[in-house]
Amino acid sequence: MTMNTPITIAYGDGIGPEIMAATMKILTAAHAAIAPEIIEVGEKLYLKGFSSGIPDNAWESLKRTKVLLKGPITTPQGGGYKSLNVTLRKTLGLFANVRPCTAYTPFIQTNHPKMDLVIVRENEEGTYSGIEHQQTDEVYQCLKLVTRPGCERIVHYAFEYARKFNRKKVTCLTKDNIMKMTDGIFHKVFDEIAKEYPEIKTEHFIIDIGTALVADEPERFDVIVTANLYGDIISDVAAQIAGSVGLAGSANVGNHVAMFEAIHGSAPDIAGKKIANPSGLLNAAIQMLVHINQPETATLIENAWLRTLEEGIHTADIYSTEHSKKKANTDEFADAVIARLGQKPTHFKPVQYAHNVRAKIECYGDRKKTMSKKELVGVDIFIDNPHYTPDELGKKLEKISKELQLIVITSRGLKIWPNCMIDSPYANHCSCRFQASTDLKNLKPITHQHIIELLNQFDQLGLDVIKTENLYTFDGNVGFSLAQGQ
Repeated sequence: MTMNTPITIAYGDGIGPEIMAATMKILTAAHAAIAPEIIEVGEKLYLKGFSSGIPDNAWESLKRTKVLLKGPITTPQGGGYKSLNVTLRKTLGLFANVRPCTAYTPFIQTNHPKMDLVIVRENEEGTYSGIEHQQTDEVYQCLKLVTRPGCERIVHYAFEYARKFNRKKVTCLTKDNIMKMTDGIFHKVFDEIAKEYPEIKTEHFIIDIGTALVADEPERFDVIVTANLYGDIISDVAAQIAGSVGLAGSANVGNHVAMFEAIHGSAPDIAGKKIANPSGLLNAAIQMLVHINQPETATLIENAWLRTLEEGIHTADIYSTEHSKKKANTDEFADAVIARLGQKPTHFKPVQYAHNVRAKIECYGDRKKTMSKKELVGVDIFIDNPHYTPDELGKKLEKISKELQLIVITSRGLKIWPNCMIDSPYANHCSCRFQASTDLKNLKPITHQHIIELLNQFDQLGLDVIKTENLYTFDGNVGFSLAQGQ
């Protein structure tokens, strides 16, 4: 007797209840071996005072089932509301966002009929950590935090996904020509892990030209792995040029829990009209079935869905006079898919999922075992400086410490002292770098007491210190970006 797999279901807001009802109807008709647990999340919960849109009993269900199929939700306007998706990703450790982007020519119009790629996006780190500060009246900061284990997890996942789904190439996209440390470690880890998969081709592009190529030549890509912000952007670019954002499903996967959803929003303007396309959520449900190791049911539903598309049964968002035979509402589209269960497409290549494809991809980012020798060699002291020119500030700071030397003053990464080459330097927000020596090949270690004494001197001068960053070497390698001219 087949055991039903418990899954948590959230109907969501806007069109969510309609497309979830249609999706569940198809899953039931296909005899998916699931035991749904319904939770309520989203707008109603936000308005009841849950700042992340999710109540405690919902967390209990997620921890029990470890699988969530979620409809789109609406976040109320105004401050004080946290993103439910970001909360779920971070709390549940959903480090990988997986978005297949496929062309369905000619039934869905696209200029790229051979497009068939998968974007694997890091889901927890980078600028999406959401750590921001206003430092002065004019200057704002967003911290981009990247870890080696986080890079290892997502890159390993991308290669495992490629291997198990018989993909031939993995492409890495970064901006390590500029962000040499944060994006640099992502690229470095990619090159390290690629050696463990000799049968898979690899390549790397800088994110700007990589995005341009995704938009112009998407058929050249197979699996793309990239950081959080970049992946968010190119995922929508890829979905749009594939023909319709409304068809795409998304998986957010961790080692123990996974969440599946459509990539589109809650579309409150058409809620209740029964005209929404359930395909995005249905494709997410198909990913879910593969994940919980029910490949036969996933195959049955996707082939029926493809057969429905090629027979011209289309919802209003993809309807065309050339390729559509019937404009179906949400329920009629679901019924059409159900009527074709057991049939295979004739125009599209039939799909066939295998057992244990995704269920056993677990990546922990635990490759590095030895700790580097870490030495404190300097400090960057950031100040709010509304009063002094760079030269005036340099003169004040040159001799305030016997042990540490003022090396350089920068503003937004540009040197403004000494020997500034900028006509009108912005000096209201400065970083003042102090080290015990100027020779980068022979940096002398300092103590935290040196920094404390230095900060006392800043205070005595009436300078507003807004942030400090300690400068370290790791096994003798400089662990900080160099100031211009160093």
